[in-house]
Order: sequence, then C-alpha cells, then structure tokens
Amino acid sequence: MSGAEYQVPNYDCWEKAKLMGYVGDVPSSTKFSLAQLISMFRFPQASRSTIFFLYGALEKTIPNEEAEMDGIVQILKHFGWKWVGLIISNDDTGYRAREKISKGLSSVGGCLAFTAVLREIAHISYHHSEEILQQIRKTSAYVIVLYIGTRYASAFTSIFAISRIPTKFWITSSFFPKVTIFRHQKIKTTLNGSLSLLIQEGEIPGFEQFFYRFSPNKYNDDLTINTWAWLFGCSFPPHVYVRLQTGGTAKNCTGKETMSAADVSVYGDHNYRVTYRVYTAVYALARALHNLYSAQPLANHWGQLRTLKRKVKAWQLNKYIRNLTFTTSTGDTVAFNDKGDPSAFDIVKWFFLPDGRVKRQKVGQFNLLNKNEKQLYINGGADIWGPYSKQMPLSQCNEPCAPGYRKAKIEGKPSCCYGCVRCADGEMSNTTDSFYIYITFNSFCVFPLGNQKILPINMFISDAANCERCSEYQKSNTERTECLLKAINFLSYTDTMGASLTVIAFILFITASVVLGIFVKYWETPIVRANNQYLSCLLLISLMLCFLCTLLFIGRPTQICCLLRQVIFGVVFTISVSSVLAKTLTVIIAFNATKPGSKLKKYVGTQLAIVLVIICSLGSTVISAVWMASHPPFLEADTVSEMDTVILMCNEGSVFFFFCAIGYMGAPAVLSFIAAFLAKDFPDRFNEAKNITFSMLVFCSVWVAFVPAYLSNKGSRMVAVEIFAILSSSAGLLGCIFAPKCYIIFLQPELNTRTF
Repeated sequence: MSGAEYQVPNYDCWEKAKLMGYVGDVPSSTKFSLAQLISMFRFPQASRSTIFFLYGALEKTIPNEEAEMDGIVQILKHFGWKWVGLIISNDDTGYRAREKISKGLSSVGGCLAFTAVLREIAHISYHHSEEILQQIRKTSAYVIVLYIGTRYASAFTSIFAISRIPTKFWITSSFFPKVTIFRHQKIKTTLNGSLSLLIQEGEIPGFEQFFYRFSPNKYNDDLTINTWAWLFGCSFPPHVYVRLQTGGTAKNCTGKETMSAADVSVYGDHNYRVTYRVYTAVYALARALHNLYSAQPLANHWGQLRTLKRKVKAWQLNKYIRNLTFTTSTGDTVAFNDKGDPSAFDIVKWFFLPDGRVKRQKVGQFNLLNKNEKQLYINGGADIWGPYSKQMPLSQCNEPCAPGYRKAKIEGKPSCCYGCVRCADGEMSNTTDSFYIYITFNSFCVFPLGNQKILPINMFISDAANCERCSEYQKSNTERTECLLKAINFLSYTDTMGASLTVIAFILFITASVVLGIFVKYWETPIVRANNQYLSCLLLISLMLCFLCTLLFIGRPTQICCLLRQVIFGVVFTISVSSVLAKTLTVIIAFNATKPGSKLKKYVGTQLAIVLVIICSLGSTVISAVWMASHPPFLEADTVSEMDTVILMCNEGSVFFFFCAIGYMGAPAVLSFIAAFLAKDFPDRFNEAKNITFSMLVFCSVWVAFVPAYLSNKGSRMVAVEIFAILSSSAGLLGCIFAPKCYIIFLQPELNTRTF
C-alpha cells in the first residue's frame, strides 16, 4: 500500500503512480479481510462488480452473498419446499446463510430438517464424513441446500467419493463450478441435476479472440504456467512438474497447445461469469476515476493529471462511485448505490453427461433490485427436474392438511411438522399447503425469450395453519370446507306450528264473535241481563281482540310488531281480566246490598264496574308506556343459541317490565278467583261465581306454567309458548263463563225466563 520495497505505514512512496483502489479477491473470506484492512485508509475495493467504499464503521454484510442467499430462499418459496436440509461451511458466510434461509422458510411455515456444518477444508475425516452422510440418509427432506465456500469444495466432494446416498434434489450456491472439476463417478451421480445460482453472464468484447491466442509464450508468469500445466497435464521444467498416476512425470509443455483443445465448457460458452464481473469492476473504478479527473479545475490534460496525482486522495473516489451508473461497450447498464451493485443471478441446471462432459442449462434468473423489490423468473419450458424426476418433487415434513382440517403442533417436532385436526363446528378451511403465484406490478418484467414460458412472480404461500371462523350468520358444511348461510328461524305462517296456531286463533275469534251475536240477539233475556250484560259484551270483545293479537306474534318479526304486540296484548288482556273482576264484584255487591241497612246499595249498577275496568286498564297502559319509553322491545337476530340457525326474535328490552306486565294482569285474576270462590254459594240461579272460579283457575294455571316454559325455550318455540298461553287462558274464560249461558239459551230455554 505504501508503494515501497520496505513497508512504511501511513506514507505514500509511489513515484510514478498513485494507488486509488483495489480489485479484491473472489472468496468472501479474503475479500472481507482485505476490506477491513483498507477501510482504515478509506480505499475503495471492487470485486465481482460489488464496490466497497468502507470508511468510518465497517459494513457488516457482503451484498453479493446476501443476494445469493435471498435468491435461494425465493426458489424454495416459489416451489413450496418447506422441509429442507442444509449443509454449510464453518465460517461466517455459512452461518449467515443458515440464519437467512431458516428465517425465510419460517416466514412461510417451513423449517430446516437438519443443518450439517462442514468443518474441514482439505481432507475430511471419516468420522466427520459419516456424521454428515447419516444426516442426509436419515432425513425425509427431498431438497438439500448447499451453501459452502469454494475452499470447502474439495472436502465436500470427498464425502461422496466413496459413498452413495439416496436421490435428492440439490440447490447450491455459486461454488458449484468448483465441484464439477472433480471426476468421481459417485459425485456426478449424486449431484446430477443440481440447481445453482451463478453470477449473471456477460460478454467482454474481444475476449474470445484473446482467450484462444493466450499461451505461456506470450505471458510467461507463474500463474499462467501453473494454469497451463493444470489444463493440459504437462510439465514446465524447471518450474512445474506434473506427476502421472503411474508415478512418472508428464511430458513437457510445448507452449503451442491451444485453449480450444482444453475442456473449459464448465466455465460457460465464452460468457465467463467471474471474468466478466472483474471486467465490470475495473471498468467501474476507471469510470469513477475519469469522473474525478473531469471534476478537477479546468486546465490542460497534464495540469489536471498533476492535480489528480498530488492533491487528490484515494478516499475522494468514493464520492464518484456512489450511485455510479454507466453503460459498457456491450450495452450492459451497470448501476451502483451505497451498498454496491444490486446483484443479478442466473439459475443454472447442471447435467453430468455419460461421456464425461458437463452441461449447463439456464432455467431462470433472480434479480435483487433493492431490499424490498425482488424478481424471480422461472423458464417453464426448461428441464428443471431431470434427470431423476419428471415433475416437481415435494419436500415437506408431512402430507398437507386437506380442506376442512387445520395444522396442530406436535410436541417435540419442528414447527413445520404437524398433525391435521378437523375444523370445529362453525369453522372452515378450504386451502392446503400448496403454493400459488401472486403477481405484483412492481416485480413484473418480460424478457424476449421467444416461446419460452417465463413466470415473473412475487411469492405468497397459502396454508391451512388455522381454520377460519364463519361469520355469525353462517355455519360450516359437513366437510368443513365452506361457510353456508344459516337458516332463519321464526314462527312462520307456513310452518305446521304457526299455521295450527293461526287456525286455532281464528276459530276462537269466530266462536267469540258468535257468542257476542247470541248475546246481542238475546239481549233482554234474564240470563244475558244477569251480572251486567254490558260487562259481558266488553269481555267478549276484549277476548276477540286477544285472539287476534296473537297474529302479531306469527310471521317474520319487524320492529313495529315488536313494539306493538306486547303493548296491545297487555292492555287488552287486562281489560278482559278486569271485566271478570268487575263481574265478580257486581255479584258480591248485589247480594250484600239486599241486607237491611246495607250501605252497598248505592254501588249497585254499572258505574262501579266501568270505573274499575278503566282504572285497571289505565294501570296497564302506564306500565306499557314506561316500558316503551325506557327499555322498548327491539328486533334481534340471535346467532348464539343455535349453531345452525339465526333466530329472528323480539327482544323484550327489559325482562323486569315484561314480567311486571304479566304480573299486573295476574293481580286482578287472583282477586277475581278469591272473590268468586267466596261468592260461589250465593243462592241465585244465574250466579256466575262458580263459572268465574273455574275460569280463573284455568287462567292462573296456564300463566303459572307459562313462566318456566317461556324461559326454557328459544326462537319459534318461545313465541309459540306465549301464543298458546294467550289462546288457552282466553279460551278458558270464554268457555267457562259463556258456555253455560249458551247451553241454557239453546238447550234449556225454559230456565231463561223471569218467572223461573
């Protein structure tokens, strides 16, 4: 760095040149170490078109490797592989890969089946080799990811040199071309069909012609000589001697060998990936240096050059590297940001052919535009799964859960290994662990690749991790695969129960109407006039209205019906019961008024009875008014009481006011029962006390039984219970009070005379 034979720290001893930057090594370990060193002097470093301008605090990641790891994760997500083995090298790169891949799989419900760490670089021990092989043999994962540095390639290949393992699908990092150098048959069998990410290819103008004219005769340095001896298996005395398997020494190189005779197919068809990246890196440094040169004060060329050499520091070049964008002579656009060049990778399929050749086939591409924008392209027409499979293999810990089931964690197993549990009632699941493609506009791009099928995608994985609860108005089907609308439950006119109650209500209404007509026709007869015929007519009319008000309880509930039905029923039924009470008191007053000196004579007549009915009715009206004002009934859809139905019902608003109204109706009924019971032995042919006693007994029995029956039912059954209570209690009043009178009118008319 100091430019002198003897190192002089912190001094620049270059006489004819000025150090402005470095082109770093390819392996991340040496590249990162060099970056740490030169960052102290703020020199920029270029490697594979990734530019480091490290100053102040050292960057913690290497963008190309991060992008490569991200590309592997996106491939795993795209094909839905959630149960994956991982082999890494024992260095920072390997452990970063483990963290990145594990986190990526976890984001879609996947996990690592095993992680094997390759700890040895050159010669791997038998114990360590068996340790890794056992993990590969035992795993149920079909897909295995290899992410190791190039210096671990020899140790890795020695694992498979003498052992054979079950067929797996391998995804590797960009170290894979190093593996293809080794010629062990078992390696070629095991790794045949591997998928790897390689740095994107590019063309260097004139490099092909230079490559084929390259020879030690023109470039007589140690690196050229060693490479030549390795490629052609010949010796270069006195520098290099190549030993043959027989123990002898290989023939000497002539220097006339041609590169066209060397097997370099593994490096590509004249699109040398690493070479192209080094070319791009040097081009970027040169471009930045030119921009720095152009920014110097205007002068002639030599003046600007002197200024550049004397006054400009290397760290000033960093400013011109940031956000550098340029176009190479081949038309490739290269752009850099604060982190370096956004990496692009080719997805390459490797085939080891029977004749010993290695075939590469590009099957896709991965671009990392920025942290949040990624592009994955898969060539649908390429042979991605050969040679051991004709379709996409599955790599999951267990079979995916079928629709209608959900995942259930198994204790002691990884998170992506699970059992399948049927969804509960009211829940559904109609997805499986299969993946689907979710295209986003910001990642859509089309390459002109003829008729080849390219899928630009951003991945989204669907699974059945949880059952979805149906909405409160829906239920799950028997298979638990979809939600269906619940049936609506209410007492309908078309239901058997609703139709029956409607018919009964009309029959009783007609019966009460007929009785009223009979009373009007026989208005002047003694049996009608007895016990106040006006109260009898009022009672009959109120009973008719009671029968009709039950129709408000039948049919689809509405808000108006909910408000009216309890109010109308409460007031009308109170009139009926208070009329019965008034009739009973009329009988008692009439018999007691005949006693000498009785003060009850002034109460004999219809006025007291009418006033009593009005007062009782006003009390019911006040209760109903307060009820409607404070806690009015409202329409409610009950989705909880029954799993398969939605109960449309009228919520009473306040249970307290509801039972207050019922209790208020019961008070005059109890008083009527007591009064009628006391007056049942009065000596009068037309005494109604006995009939009223029986009617009140029926009334009270019905409504006492109503309370527990009402509270223990829901939906249409609850409404039917209330209708039945109204009809039966009203029918009890109609039958017990008026049936004996009609019997006398039609069957014993001789009893319906004044003389009798």
